[in-house]
Amino acid sequence: MTSPVPAHPTPGPDLPAAPDAFKPGLVARLSAEAFGTLFLVIAGLGVPLFTIPQSNPLSASLAAGLAVTAAMLAFAYISGGHFNPAVTLGNAIAGRIRLPEAAAYLGAQLVGALAGTLALFGILRTVPKIEDTRAAFDTVTAGFGEHSIIQAPMAGVLLVEVLGAALLVAVFLGTTSARNTNKAAAPFAVGLTLAVLLQLGQAVGNTPFNPARATASAIFSNSWSLEQLWLFWVAPLVGAAIAGLVFRTFADTPAAVPAVLPARGPGAAGAAEPDSDEDDPDTLDALDGDLDGGPDGDRDEPKPAGSSPDDDAREFFDGKRGK
Repeated sequence: MTSPVPAHPTPGPDLPAAPDAFKPGLVARLSAEAFGTLFLVIAGLGVPLFTIPQSNPLSASLAAGLAVTAAMLAFAYISGGHFNPAVTLGNAIAGRIRLPEAAAYLGAQLVGALAGTLALFGILRTVPKIEDTRAAFDTVTAGFGEHSIIQAPMAGVLLVEVLGAALLVAVFLGTTSARNTNKAAAPFAVGLTLAVLLQLGQAVGNTPFNPARATASAIFSNSWSLEQLWLFWVAPLVGAAIAGLVFRTFADTPAAVPAVLPARGPGAAGAAEPDSDEDDPDTLDALDGDLDGGPDGDRDEPKPAGSSPDDDAREFFDGKRGK
């Protein structure tokens, strides 16, 4: 009788082991974060800059959501696809990224956001009908009070930013969790979540739920935007911290440790009497596998003298003795 040949041979002395899994370096990850954030900013700010968000509010939010989806599909396998300091903070608090790397991610996201906004600023300068480029950026820059479309006060805009960032980070952490069997849908879930939240945010005060995007647009706007920029850092980071803490506390708790079988033997403390088939030595031998090639896993050993009638009956019904 021949044994089947395994479909996938295991590495041995004559067979080299499989190469290590893809592990991008820090420079590659930072480059992916910068480029993905640049894409997000160009789509999220460029579309409302060259349209009228009040007359067609869906285009700006949908463009930003689709940009996040595309960027995550393209670069998430390298850096994780954060493209947002709030998302990075949530991952750091959830224990998925170390703080030094999170700080480097934040710097890369700011660089990408500034590069994207600078490109848009240069495009606006070439449009002859736009005389004041900074005033054009004022229409897409986050603000509160008199700089909000509906004159929303600081407290209202702060609550919207905290709530929106918490929901966005929670969706990101949940869909990218190692225990989630639908991780392939994470880019679509995160992108749709951002698109929905931006529908609310732009009506309140152009809230982007992204400190990097808020910083980039504020730098190229008038001076009032820099005075109010603090809120669009504090609020989303607070929301991200809340989501990260909740996820770390409840979603990433380790699985329950299976109960350990009680110790057996006359000297074991608290040893229980074998009152079921699971505690019977013959049953344990069968569960451990075939020890000598027999069909039942029974040992072909001579029966010891002095066996009890119960043992004879068990062997009779097990087929070990002729009927």
